[in-house]
Amino acid sequence: MTSLWIDASSGASGDMLLGALVGAGVPLEVLQAAIDDVSPEPVTLRVEAVTRNGLAATRVHVEAAESHHHRTWRDVRAMLGGHDRARAVFERLAVAEGAVHATTPEEVHFHEVGALDAIADVVGVCAGFEHLAASAVTVSPVAVGSGTVRAAHGTLPVPPPAVVELLRGVPSYAGPVAREMCTPTGAALLTGLATAWGPQPLLTTTAVGVGAGGRDPEGHANVLRLLVGGSGPGTSTELVLETNVDDLDPRLWPGVLDALLAAGAADAWLTPVLMKKGRPAHTLHVLATPARADACREVVFRETTAIGLRSYAVDKHALDRTMVDVVVGGQVVAVKVARLAGRVVNAQPEYDDVARAAAALGRPAQEVLAEVRAAYGRIV
Repeated sequence: MTSLWIDASSGASGDMLLGALVGAGVPLEVLQAAIDDVSPEPVTLRVEAVTRNGLAATRVHVEAAESHHHRTWRDVRAMLGGHDRARAVFERLAVAEGAVHATTPEEVHFHEVGALDAIADVVGVCAGFEHLAASAVTVSPVAVGSGTVRAAHGTLPVPPPAVVELLRGVPSYAGPVAREMCTPTGAALLTGLATAWGPQPLLTTTAVGVGAGGRDPEGHANVLRLLVGGSGPGTSTELVLETNVDDLDPRLWPGVLDALLAAGAADAWLTPVLMKKGRPAHTLHVLATPARADACREVVFRETTAIGLRSYAVDKHALDRTMVDVVVGGQVVAVKVARLAGRVVNAQPEYDDVARAAAALGRPAQEVLAEVRAAYGRIV
């Protein structure tokens, strides 16, 4: 299982991500072929070994003819064709720019990000991540910078409005220097690629890419790092969603937990707590993959009285498991078998099956449970 960690503590841009990918071993030909497939004019990638504040890094130059063509989202979408991930990244940009300028995404005119080099950045980076085929991409909190920056609309505060819009719901902070550290293209790529946010997860690193930004400020390494590795079988990065609730009728909790599991949560549970002013309450915990987190949040807000949620990434370690059917009194009961390094370390009958079999046989559930365990012991 391949996992990636992006260290954006020095910000992010398209060329920094391209450099990190090449530095981590993604063939330059993979990136160039994707760009050639969409660009109406020649665009060439050139790799340079550089240092940033004494740190060795890879700089990827995107060389294209200078253009002042302000493309619309419709223009860019037509260029991208079947490059679905790159199209999704540019759609994020269009939606963010539309929100900032009070217009619809279709009416957005891209300026800097509509140039061929920016389109090449997005297409190349997306192709590189598709080449790595990672099952999880964790991104650190993003350094965005401070101060002001000159743009097509004049002098803008840092982070620029489009970056702020793109990073809604994402951990970010000013960072070490007073300049623009995260570009709109970088923000769109990070939010389009990430499956989780936080510090480096459990990872056995096999490759490291250090992508250089164009500047080399004194006292600060202007680089983005990409760690490529394996988290081992059964290991994944998931999210824990939590909220404290003190005003929900307790009879509703079983239905809430069932709804969360139906929405794709890996687990959901309650912890009794004592809140301020001595109020008894429950903390609701939900474990979910990043892909199912939004659906689980919706269930919490719809089915409970919670008006806020906190979340954090965790490393989940799961044993390999299989299901084995055991027949007791003509009733089929599934037994979940867990293995560590190929050796059985746990075997548990599914209790719903045990209860159903006990009801059908008119026998106590504890007797059926004991008989299922004995029957499983005879077949292994």
